[in-house]
Amino acid sequence: MEETISFKNLHSREYQGHKKKVHSVAWNCAGTKLASGSVDQTARIWHIESQGHGKVKDIELKGHTDSVDQLCWDPKHADLIATASGDKTVRLWDARSGKCSQQVELSGENINITYKPDGTHIAVGNRDDELTILDVRKFKAIHKRKFNYEVNEIAWNTTGDMFFLTTGNGTVEVLSYPSLRAIDTLMAHTAGCYCIAIDPLGRYFAVGSADSLVSLWDIKEMLCVRTFPKLEWPVRTISFNHTGEYIAAASEDLFIDISNVKTGRTVHQIPCRAAMNSVEWNPKYNLLAYAGDDKNKYQADEGVFRIFGFDSV
Repeated sequence: MEETISFKNLHSREYQGHKKKVHSVAWNCAGTKLASGSVDQTARIWHIESQGHGKVKDIELKGHTDSVDQLCWDPKHADLIATASGDKTVRLWDARSGKCSQQVELSGENINITYKPDGTHIAVGNRDDELTILDVRKFKAIHKRKFNYEVNEIAWNTTGDMFFLTTGNGTVEVLSYPSLRAIDTLMAHTAGCYCIAIDPLGRYFAVGSADSLVSLWDIKEMLCVRTFPKLEWPVRTISFNHTGEYIAAASEDLFIDISNVKTGRTVHQIPCRAAMNSVEWNPKYNLLAYAGDDKNKYQADEGVFRIFGFDSV
């Protein structure tokens, strides 16, 4: 039996601080800090203990003049974080001081950002389907490419020699890196592909689609191994846990599905009150951060995120 973990008796905690809804949550490489990016034009850094005890300190990252749509941590440095905003800038911050150390203005409203696994490059996607690759040290664009189709989420494989784009045509475009030469076009879904996640062990990648399915792909063979048909709405966000055993997926359904990657079976569902924008597993523990369009009783944005996986409330 694979099922070693029981998620049944685990709880979620709520973290408040943002004034508007949270678009993105991400853990640092050490699994000790979580960053949240919000429509309120700020990001926040939260120090999270795996047992979840004690009052949580948070630091506000101020400076963006539009929504902070996505953020990602340096995979090699537990205190460096990059944010992408609708204000056309990408900023690099020191999470200890909350100070912005670098910024660059790009040509459009940024919606996607991801680090190369060795921490040397950052890829940024904008609303005009343009991809920019930044050299992290110089913090300058070294490559720009405009695509003539809708580009959604972007990712490197674990070794950094392949680059993936999910598209509005239901395909996943596979490029070699650093040449960005097309290697493959995978006919993945019958509707637009919204999100992609790479298995931390490098065996698979998963794609979430507007057709409400999550597909799992063998990265060596570039073949679809199975699909997860649990959700009924377009899949907005997916994440593998640190062992690669579980995958979390969320949409406008009022639950987050956690499935076993090997069997495809649901092992747990976390109830939620709104459509989800971002789910991400901690890289060391089975703690899942999630954030969405939660509203309070006055129908105003709550500006909260939650973390599931604590033993006690």
